[in-house]
Amino acid sequence: SRGFGLIGVPLIASHFSMAPSRVQKANSGATASTRKVSGSGPAKVLDKVIAACRELPDDGKGNSRQAIAKYLLKHFEYSNPVALKKALKKGVKGGILHQTGQSFRVAGDPVKQAQPEDTVQIKDIPTGEEVKETQAATGDAITVSYVGKLGNGYEFDRSKSFTFVLGAGEVIKGWDQGLEGMLLGGRRTLVVPSKFGYGKRGCAPDIPGGATLHFTVFLKKVQKHKD
Repeated sequence: SRGFGLIGVPLIASHFSMAPSRVQKANSGATASTRKVSGSGPAKVLDKVIAACRELPDDGKGNSRQAIAKYLLKHFEYSNPVALKKALKKGVKGGILHQTGQSFRVAGDPVKQAQPEDTVQIKDIPTGEEVKETQAATGDAITVSYVGKLGNGYEFDRSKSFTFVLGAGEVIKGWDQGLEGMLLGGRRTLVVPSKFGYGKRGCAPDIPGGATLHFTVFLKKVQKHKD
């Protein structure tokens, strides 16, 4: 890695994320998600889910179970992973929710037409090594190799082996969104707008504010999440 040490750019959601307060926040959030907490808002869990889906940002595919769970905890003070899983399953089966991969949205709700700056551009490059039965999904621990460049071709980072949990906020949002559904053994390019990367502040000294990031990623390993 150049200028970022062993961790590399995609390892962190922002260049302040290695601070103790961030780690403690992440750990406390994980602990909270394992507890059963009753709260406010709609009485039925499925109704809480519907409210969350309609309020959370939607790229057209919907929102992950983890994102919905965080919303329920923050806005309704509710946390019950088992009940949430059942509610999502019931909603999909009943045609109330639409599922794409591991993301959910309210069936019949209009899909916002995303602008280029609001989306991560994804392109899969055939390798001949793809394992179609194994896709990266939210909650999976995945290992990748990657190269990261700016729009002018300047290479700001690379790694031969980097492991993280997809959809857990351990990496920039562009990665959590852009690597969902990627096949084991596959190669994918991502064009990540600054709002899903390092925003207006950038990440000195190599990434200026407002920079669009270009990645080429190869998926080396997928350890499936166990519910």
